[in-house]
Amino acid sequence: MELESAYLAKVASQLIVISSLLSGFSIAVLANLLVTQSEDKILDIILKITTIAAACFLINLFSMTQVLLMSTEGYPIKVELNDLNLPKMLGVISFVLGIVALCILIALSGWTKSKSTGIFTTIVGGLTLIILLLSM
Repeated sequence: MELESAYLAKVASQLIVISSLLSGFSIAVLANLLVTQSEDKILDIILKITTIAAACFLINLFSMTQVLLMSTEGYPIKVELNDLNLPKMLGVISFVLGIVALCILIALSGWTKSKSTGIFTTIVGGLTLIILLLSM
């Protein structure tokens, strides 16, 4: 199924906004974890997961910016819809991976406080991931 250029531009612009916010959030969490002096193993894992989330959202941001530019009328180079396949695929895959990383971040976050909080956040993160996968 081929999508119209105008529709692709609208979707890309929405994903740009969402990815900008989520990458900013991820980078803010990452910065806080980097200044923490703890040698806790769970914080190290959370740091790595947050790095993955931030990177995925940034990849999506730039991929969707390319889709938006290429699908907007007046783009100086002739563009076929097939030319948009790679940035669309990269954008969608990185967006989904970023969301999955955030679900994992939610699941792991409570374990830094206590066992009961860790169990609660793991359940919430797991349910979020399940609902995400079912909605796709």
